[in-house]
Amino acid sequence: MLRGNATGFFHVGKVNGTSWIIDPSGNTFICKAVNHVSYEGDYAPSLGYSPYNRAVSKKYGSSENWAKASVEKMRNFGFNTIGAWSSDDTFTKGMPYTIILNIASTAGSEWLSGKLADFFSSRFESAAYDLAERLCLPRKDDPYLLGYFTDNELRWSPDWRSPNHLIVDYLSLPPEAEGKRALVEYLRGKYREIDALNEAWNTSFSSFEDVLNFYAPPNGNALESDALGFLEILSRRYFQVCHDAIRKFDPNHLLLGCRYALKPPDEALKGCIDYSDVISINNYSDEPPLKNLRSIYALTGLPIMITEFSFKAMDSSLPNTKGAGVPLRTQGERADHYEEYVRKLISERYVIGYHWFEYTDEPAEGRFDGENSNYGLVDIADDPWTILVTRATAINLQAEILHLQGTSASTSSRL
Repeated sequence: MLRGNATGFFHVGKVNGTSWIIDPSGNTFICKAVNHVSYEGDYAPSLGYSPYNRAVSKKYGSSENWAKASVEKMRNFGFNTIGAWSSDDTFTKGMPYTIILNIASTAGSEWLSGKLADFFSSRFESAAYDLAERLCLPRKDDPYLLGYFTDNELRWSPDWRSPNHLIVDYLSLPPEAEGKRALVEYLRGKYREIDALNEAWNTSFSSFEDVLNFYAPPNGNALESDALGFLEILSRRYFQVCHDAIRKFDPNHLLLGCRYALKPPDEALKGCIDYSDVISINNYSDEPPLKNLRSIYALTGLPIMITEFSFKAMDSSLPNTKGAGVPLRTQGERADHYEEYVRKLISERYVIGYHWFEYTDEPAEGRFDGENSNYGLVDIADDPWTILVTRATAINLQAEILHLQGTSASTSSRL
C-alpha cells in the first residue's frame, strides 16, 4: 500500500506524481461515496409521505438500526464514504463521511431557480460563520470526517435555470446592496473613466455612481468580458468567505468545494484556487467528461472528485421522466455504464474519488422537484439492484489498483 503523511485527518497529496486522498493513518485513499444515504428518503408531495421511509421504518424499527444495516451494505458494495445529504445516524458507524453546509442557500440562493445570494453581503458572511460554528466546530476533531462541501450546483453562468450572466443579477440589486457596490468598484477599476464605460455599454452615465440606479442588462459588445471579469471577483469572494468561516472553527478537515454543475467558466474556477482543497463536479453524461476535467486540473492544479454521477433504467418500473441523464433499457446496462465510467475516470492521475447518486430510488410519484428516477443502489423496498451492485462492488474494490495502473499507463504513453 502506498503511504503519505499520517496527520490524524484526511488530506490530499501526491505520491509519485499521482493525486490521492491520504487517510488519517497515512494510507492512500480513493473516495468511493454514495449520496443521500437517508432514512427519510424522498418525500413525495402527492402522497404526503416518503415511500422509502415507510418501508424502512417497518423493516428496521428505528433510524439507528437502519443506519447500521445500510452502512454495512455500503461496505459490502465496496463503497467507503458517506456522501452528501445523508442521515446523521450514519456518521457514527465507522465509515468516513462528508457534510454539505449549504452556505449560499442559507443566505438566499435557490437551487431550483438559480437565484443568487449577495456574496458581498453581511447576511452571507453571517450565514457562513453561523453554519461553521454550528456544524464544523463540533466535528473539528473527528477523524472520520472527510471534509465539507460548501454548497451544491450554484449558478455561475447561464444555464438551464437562467439565460443571464451573474453580472445581470447583481445589476438588478438595489443601490444599497453590497454586491452592487462591489460591481461598481469593479467597473471603476476596469474602465477608470466614465466615458470609457459609456462607450462600452452604450450608456450616458455622468459618474460611476449612476450605475447604482441602473438595473437593465448592458448593451454593447463588452457584456461578455465584463461578466467574466466580475465573475472571478464574485467567485473569489464566495470561496474566501466560506474558507475563512470554516477555518475559524475547523482547521483540520478538507474543503471539498461547491459541487459545480458541469464545467463552470474558468473565472469561477480561478476564484476557488486559494480557498479549496478539491474541485467537485457533478456529471450525468454516459462517460466521464475527461476533456473538461483535464482542462480544470491544468487551470487549478487541484485534485478532482466527481460528486454526482448515475444511470437509470426503464426495467425498474419507475417513470424516469424527470431527472438528469438519459434512461437506459436494463439493469445490466446500468452495470455496464457504471463499470466503464469508473474505469475511465479513476485512470486519471488527478482524480481522487467518485460519488454515486444515490442510495435509494426516487418515488414513482415524484420527489419535491418532480424527479422520479431509478438512481438507487436499492429500490423503494430497500432491496438491492443485484446486477448493479454486484458489478459496482467488483470495480470499487479495484479502484486503487486501477488508479495506479492508469496513471502508470498514461505516463508511459508520453515517454
